[in-house]
Amino acid sequence: MAQLWGGRFTKETDRKVYEFNASISFDKRLIDVDIEGSKAHAMMLGSIGLLSDEEKDQMLNALDEILEDVRSGRSEITLEYEDVHSFVEAKLIEKIGQTGKKLHTGRSRNDQVALDMRLYTRDSIKDMKAGITELLKVLLDIISANTGTVMPGFTHLQKAQPVTLAHHISAYFEMFRRDALRLDDIYDRMNYCPLGAGALAGTTYPLDRDFVSEKLGFYAPTANSMDSVSDRDYLIEYLSALSVIMMHMSRFCEEIIIWNSNEYRFVTIDDSFATGSSIMPQKKNPDIAELIRGKCGRVYGDLMALLVVMKGLPLAYNKDMQEDKESAFDAMDTVSGSIELFTCMMRSMTFNAGIMRESAAKGFTNATDAADYLVRKGVPFRDAHGIIGRIVVYCLNNSKSIEDCSIDELRQISPAFDDDIYEHISLDTCVKKRLTKGAPSPDAMEGYIADARGFIENIRIL
Repeated sequence: MAQLWGGRFTKETDRKVYEFNASISFDKRLIDVDIEGSKAHAMMLGSIGLLSDEEKDQMLNALDEILEDVRSGRSEITLEYEDVHSFVEAKLIEKIGQTGKKLHTGRSRNDQVALDMRLYTRDSIKDMKAGITELLKVLLDIISANTGTVMPGFTHLQKAQPVTLAHHISAYFEMFRRDALRLDDIYDRMNYCPLGAGALAGTTYPLDRDFVSEKLGFYAPTANSMDSVSDRDYLIEYLSALSVIMMHMSRFCEEIIIWNSNEYRFVTIDDSFATGSSIMPQKKNPDIAELIRGKCGRVYGDLMALLVVMKGLPLAYNKDMQEDKESAFDAMDTVSGSIELFTCMMRSMTFNAGIMRESAAKGFTNATDAADYLVRKGVPFRDAHGIIGRIVVYCLNNSKSIEDCSIDELRQISPAFDDDIYEHISLDTCVKKRLTKGAPSPDAMEGYIADARGFIENIRIL
């Protein structure tokens, strides 16, 4: 059992205790960032004279070799080691002997793991931002191609008013735009270096924390050594942001699932992103959309697990905090995979414009516009609302839409109707008249698309 401690103890750790305590099975994925942090620490030790130039170079070369050995399969991270940190140190000592034991000078596993998790999380945020950016590009392509694709807008899952597919998709563009900005915000707040905090109270060695911080691309060292090793706010914030991303995708997937149904047929999911039934040969199931919707709850659970772990911990480090990793890694993996598949699914999906338009026409989505028409004719809105309500009942009883009614039929309910009613309540007119910023008219969407394209072109690369 390879451990970084033991002098204080007179008995071997019970094997069951060792296995329960060990984190190597899941923290081995930190090998790259552990090596990165160790190299920066070694360079700093050399810069302040605690390592000779020869020792520093020997240590840096050995650390590179350890990482290459792992990547090539020559060396395996096994359960023999308690955690990734003990693995690296043991391999370092194997390669360069006593010099390898100097690496931990001025460093604790507490600030070491705090650094590793920040580095790993920072890389994950960069990758997640890139994934969101690619999704935004795909959505913008759909928006740009569908400013004239009329469809029903819904409230309470009931047809409400006519909109366009471009307008509907742009609502999700806004959600994912906020997600991208939220990731920027988290990145800026977490990008401070905890290495040099020691176990909790710093160290008596003259460590140059600014040197390490700059080498690793942080803005500055963290300000308080106790907070440095006990802070997991950045993980909680990140898992919260990931939960919101999953919520947005889950809502979108719910609509795709509905739109893909035989009753709607608004979309056709590409065969490569659907599955069949083992017994019903006609089935084409939206499994990817359903799985993303289901995995949303899993990410919520990861966030809650971390919140519950942290809720009662006194300062500074406690072993409970080892439980941050599995939840965090699971959330990162789940959301990253979901974004990638969702983006590909959206890119390959076919939107059935004719069926969408027909659905808008048959759903009385122009009823509000008909009421507005009467208001312009001098009818008080509340009266106009009632008149159109009676017309809707008449149409339902006679299997008609408002525009199917003759002018005589309409005038039987209100004499305010003239022949120009049909132009006013055509679906295209209903959409085109909505010119306010943020509305679905092609003119309004033209400005929106220009803004969205500018956002993507100038999106911050982390």
